[in-house]
Amino acid sequence: MASGAARREVTLDEYASGRVPKSDLTSSDLHRLRALKSVGLTEKQDHYVLTARTVTGVLELSRIRLVLRPKLPIAGNRLIDWLSYANGQNSTIDEALRNWPLGKDGYAGLVPAALLYECRLLLRRGLRRDYVRRQRVDTTLRGRLNVEAQATRCFGAVDQLHVSTFEYEDGGWENLVCGAALTAAAAQATSPLLRHQLASAAADFPNALRSRDVLPVLARAQYSALNAHYRPAHAWARMVLGGGGPNDLLNPYGFGAQGLLLKLDGLWESVVQRMAAEAAAAVGGRWARDADDHIRTHGRHGSSTPPFVPDALLSFAPPGASSATYLAVDAKYKNYAKKNVSREDRHQLLTYIAGYTDPANPLALVVHPDPQGPSSHQLEFRGPRGLVGRILVLGLDTRSDPRTAAEPLRKAIADFAATVAAI
Repeated sequence: MASGAARREVTLDEYASGRVPKSDLTSSDLHRLRALKSVGLTEKQDHYVLTARTVTGVLELSRIRLVLRPKLPIAGNRLIDWLSYANGQNSTIDEALRNWPLGKDGYAGLVPAALLYECRLLLRRGLRRDYVRRQRVDTTLRGRLNVEAQATRCFGAVDQLHVSTFEYEDGGWENLVCGAALTAAAAQATSPLLRHQLASAAADFPNALRSRDVLPVLARAQYSALNAHYRPAHAWARMVLGGGGPNDLLNPYGFGAQGLLLKLDGLWESVVQRMAAEAAAAVGGRWARDADDHIRTHGRHGSSTPPFVPDALLSFAPPGASSATYLAVDAKYKNYAKKNVSREDRHQLLTYIAGYTDPANPLALVVHPDPQGPSSHQLEFRGPRGLVGRILVLGLDTRSDPRTAAEPLRKAIADFAATVAAI
């Protein structure tokens, strides 16, 4: 396999296509690309056509280094804020990360840098110590005798005792997760400085956990006042190791595919969902997650009735109201500040309006990124029987931090809640 330095670099923008000679892709590369489903692959007579989708980052293949660049970029000095917000983190991010140079790894390089920053904070605070179960062989009985091991392995010997003990040490699952994630990040970092920093930090954590075992551990994770400060580091660890972050933020192959891919439409959806939920809660609403609140499709072949739901369905029920009023909010990772809302998206939003909203106020929201600044315009649909619905198209300023950028969405949701209360 060619070394990272010898690989030819192929760069694609989102939704753009490029030609790659057949000799540049091995059978294992083809298998990975087809399994990845983040890059379209079309075979021609003497070449392959690669088509980028809504994924950015770097993928190391056998003979080429595939670089996927974003079409609607979030400024490099702001992306760390948006990633943290999407992860549900509220802590202030180190200013050094905002100025982290976007090198060949692009946005993806920020994730290992953020992991390193959070793990260094843990080291400065002091790693959490707890009682960890250990199986050991000793000459004295310390802890509980492992009767089964003693009977099957020692054959009556009394000078070697198989015992189960609880040792007070830093080998708890919280630290093992960080150690495994730092090691995996260091193995694939392309920046020599970052690689050295990650490896150095990994050496300060216990590292007896394999990378593939980390995600099941995180899935069972329980946090309390004693270990809640590990949450940010574990969020970045989950992303580095391919666990998907909020709403599959990263492609699930992660470093296991010798690359780190950031799913920007997933990032945008996660951000808008949190913004909408917080804005609704501030004015007495809630995110309607109950299955009873969802449109369902009946009459399909088979017995399934899949729900048809927007990215965020907000419910408002003023005191004394017999039923709730709904507002659909959909996140679109598209440049709707400069182009019209597509036919498919208009139909989708009109379905939400027909199924969820009050006929007295048939409104739905579309929220998209706008790197030029906040923007807003409204689409109105009329037919033979009058008003069909209205779609408010909001562009959020990705040059600012998420809480500041969310102001137009907060205002739109507050205005809707006020209208509901007045009816």
